[in-house]
Amino acid sequence: MLPGRGYHPVRGAPALPAGGSAGRGALLAEPFVMLIRADITPHIKAEEAAYKAAPRAAPPEQPRPPRSPRPLRALAARAEVVHLQGGANPRTAGKYIVQKIRKAYFYYYFFFFFGEADFLQQVEKMKPSLQFFLAGFLSLILQTRLCYGIKWIALSKTPSALALNQTQHCKQLEGLVVSQVQLCRSNLELMQTIIQAAREVIKTCRKTFSDMRWNCSSIELAPNYLLDLERGTRESAFVYALSAAAISHTIARACTTGDLPGCSCGPIPGETPGPGYRWGGCADNLNYGLIMGSKFSDAPMKMKKSGSQANKLMHLHNSEVGRQVLKASLEMKCKCHGVSGSCSIKTCWKGLQELRDIALDLKNKYLSATKVVHRPMGTRKYLVPKDIDIRPVKETELIYLQSSPDFCMKNEKVGSHGTQDRQCNKTSNGSDSCDLMCCGRGYNPYMDKVVERCHCKYHWCCYVTCKKCERTVERYVCK
Repeated sequence: MLPGRGYHPVRGAPALPAGGSAGRGALLAEPFVMLIRADITPHIKAEEAAYKAAPRAAPPEQPRPPRSPRPLRALAARAEVVHLQGGANPRTAGKYIVQKIRKAYFYYYFFFFFGEADFLQQVEKMKPSLQFFLAGFLSLILQTRLCYGIKWIALSKTPSALALNQTQHCKQLEGLVVSQVQLCRSNLELMQTIIQAAREVIKTCRKTFSDMRWNCSSIELAPNYLLDLERGTRESAFVYALSAAAISHTIARACTTGDLPGCSCGPIPGETPGPGYRWGGCADNLNYGLIMGSKFSDAPMKMKKSGSQANKLMHLHNSEVGRQVLKASLEMKCKCHGVSGSCSIKTCWKGLQELRDIALDLKNKYLSATKVVHRPMGTRKYLVPKDIDIRPVKETELIYLQSSPDFCMKNEKVGSHGTQDRQCNKTSNGSDSCDLMCCGRGYNPYMDKVVERCHCKYHWCCYVTCKKCERTVERYVCK
């Protein structure tokens, strides 16, 4: 054994030191490989002899207790010793072996949990190609459900009675990962603003897509989303972009209104305004909003175990697109001053557009989003357009990895609620038309009574009186 080092569960095998620098690779050279081979050989032979000698009886009705994963450790280490003999670099082999042994642990307990008690026997019968396929398939299943980037929208369900004035309250908030809980503890004054941002995301998304087959209804299920938002779809691209823009937008506005003690009005622009204009008022503090908003919303994607690398790259890209649209919405707003409303002087400041206007810009990007693939280019993998390989992904376009269903029929497996009983517009030619919304199934008319204000009259000075009128309108719902 190597003194002064930690030891891996394979008996006597020194564990990989912390970190990953090349200098430690010398510790994992040929003596370490030979040590593993010498130590596991008796276990391999004993397991093979026991398996051959065991009678082929029917499996018992009661589930057997879990067997020691030692055979799996031996199997993984034996395969990697053969790999080394084939000419692999011994400096990096130790790290490779440790990773394979950890995977062996995972596969054993995964299959035992689902009732596959004879997993070891099945693995030894499987061909290597089938083993690689199984590992890839399990990895794909796990990776598609491990992204927590927008689960913080569940903060919209936070009860108003929760004061959030103590750090222990952060653990009571739903949908946060560890790094977000830490940000909550260090920035308690921000949390009410972030909760408000979560509510704005849901309200704005539902309003923006009210005339589409996918009407953003599944966002209200946060943090337990359906597959329309769990996978890397076009719809999830929009929600990631909108949520990133909304949290920065809400924080920037909160600085302006004085709701946050840690920030104030935005800086005065450096350029000189035109004749008759002057800088004044209180500008939206966009810079502070972008800094704090990105720290919170991007924290889940920067975790080590937050899904596949392709999903993380896609979500980070779409979040940045949302913030870029937010930056572009910063505009000059002015207020008139002068005798008798002459507007001889205009006081101006930089202010953000409303979130609904930002959402409409993102909706246009959603409609023209680009499907991408995670493809190696040189020594690294990048997201590149699937159909147009000759150009990189643009920084201003939304991207997605998985195609979406048509959302015509209800199918919980793909996250589709269907359009049955959805209201449509018979006279429209857009996405809310009965032909598109109902997917060709037809529609049913019904009569609805609407109460409106009518016969309004202005009285000097200064109020308006109206009467209430009732009228009947014809509406249509999809079959």
